[in-house]
Amino acid sequence: MNWQPIVLTLQLATLTTAILLVVGTPLAWWLARSRAWWKEAVATVVALPLVLPPTVLGFYLLTLLGPDGPGGWVASLWGARSLAFTFEGLVIGSVLYSMPFVVQPIRNAFEAFGDRPLEAAATLRASPLDMFFTVAVPLARRGFLTGAVLGFAHTMGEFGVVLMIGGNIPGKTKVLSVAIYDHVETLQWAEAHWLAGGMLVFSFTVILAMMTLEKRIGQARR
Repeated sequence: MNWQPIVLTLQLATLTTAILLVVGTPLAWWLARSRAWWKEAVATVVALPLVLPPTVLGFYLLTLLGPDGPGGWVASLWGARSLAFTFEGLVIGSVLYSMPFVVQPIRNAFEAFGDRPLEAAATLRASPLDMFFTVAVPLARRGFLTGAVLGFAHTMGEFGVVLMIGGNIPGKTKVLSVAIYDHVETLQWAEAHWLAGGMLVFSFTVILAMMTLEKRIGQARR
């Protein structure tokens, strides 16, 4: 079995999840706490990948990351021609495509505990930064867990977006879902069964583990 697509997919999912936790946490906090009238417009943009066809998102990303878009200018800084059909392009596309799966659970967790814990911390003269890291983040740990698991699993199963912006380049952009498609196209049924069956087992395990951990966290809080 060719392990390259599996390793590449794990690398992509790990890096994407890490970036989303760093970028998505302050965004989720702002969406949960802000009273700006336009925040739901921002939330709608974040949630667009939930309903937008992957080929549509992939097409616009291909345009933006290509040699005639901003991605071409960024790539020229190190002598490349484009961010399309590169691993870096896959990361950008995966971050945008999986963002609602990470941001929304964290936002819901921030909203769930309300204002009282933060007000109590404020009376003890805690700074906003202290309140965030010592009060908000621990109380929202279930949301972080759910967001991280969903973001990782969703990135592992991406197909349309990664195919549009990454193509099928072995060792560079040929991820697991594209490899399964390639095996089916070339009538390599045994290889396709192995990879597809592995993804099925992985997906079941991830969902079961997440539900079990969430239940234990909920019991611990009570």
